[in-house]
Amino acid sequence: MAVIRKKCWPGWFDDTAAGRKKFELRLNDFLIQPGDTLILEEWDPQTRAYTGRTLEKKVLDVRRFQLDELFWPKEEIEKHGLQVISLD
Repeated sequence: MAVIRKKCWPGWFDDTAAGRKKFELRLNDFLIQPGDTLILEEWDPQTRAYTGRTLEKKVLDVRRFQLDELFWPKEEIEKHGLQVISLD
């Protein structure tokens, strides 16, 4: 099992810490698998520095996709964007 560290902006960090945010949307530029540990390190974009706060989360599931693999045409995605919906 791997340990992966990633930056996380303050608002998203707070929501994750409070349990309101139970997902991560990330660029698929690194390998992560169920069972790995994701360490979120709070990063302040204004000061361009880490705050020192961290969260450790166990990875339950990972879904990867390319834009051309989705149900909608690329033009519609570019026009409207995407959203991730977390369900309870």
